[in-house]
Amino acid sequence: MRVLVVEDEEFLAEMIAEGLRRDAVAVDIAPDGPSALEKLRFGAYDVMILDRDLPGLHGDEVCRRVVGARLLTRILMLTASGTVRDRVAGLGLGADDYLTKPFAYDELLARVLALGRRSRPALPPVLERAGLTLDTARRQVCRDGRFLSLSRKEFAVLETLLRAEGAVVSGDDLIEEVWEEDTSYRTNAVRVTLSKLRTKLGAPPVIETVPGAGYRIGNGPAASTGNGPAASTGNGPAPLTGPEDTR
Repeated sequence: MRVLVVEDEEFLAEMIAEGLRRDAVAVDIAPDGPSALEKLRFGAYDVMILDRDLPGLHGDEVCRRVVGARLLTRILMLTASGTVRDRVAGLGLGADDYLTKPFAYDELLARVLALGRRSRPALPPVLERAGLTLDTARRQVCRDGRFLSLSRKEFAVLETLLRAEGAVVSGDDLIEEVWEEDTSYRTNAVRVTLSKLRTKLGAPPVIETVPGAGYRIGNGPAASTGNGPAASTGNGPAPLTGPEDTR
């Protein structure tokens, strides 16, 4: 899941972003209205956490433009304006949810995850395939009844592959879905994270590498367990090499 935090208070924006990243959510930050629209123009986000009182362009206008463009991005308004009239006005602009400051982080996370599920084709909160069970609400993964301890990136990669329901997911798509916008296509992010994930999942392997296409989770033992990256179809990036953050 990708989230855009639009908040001009730097400390609050970083606090929200860091919390969501710990819960395996890829997060970008925009400090004002114009930069938010710029990021939305070039990136696909499942959820936007939107402060109403923004510099440059008011949050209400950002909301109007996102709704007018018919983007699939769900909007969670986060603001100190908490009267009934304010909430009604915000929802009337097209926002999907409304949360007032101050707020409890656990509630923010629950609302973001709920909105994220609405921005995608309907899938159950518990994903199962090839002996794997991933609980998106509890952030738990187990294989054949054995609970696994995954990093936030490993969890997010596995969730993305499970949501594909056996379809191939390219290296480009994994980076777009799991990593922040400043991650280069030329890093070894996908290769390193998949290598560690495969080790934790154990035998028999379930993550297949599809040469020249990407990765998928099959119904049984993977036909190919090589850890080398696969380029996306079409004009994809060069092979993934170099340092990366696999936290």
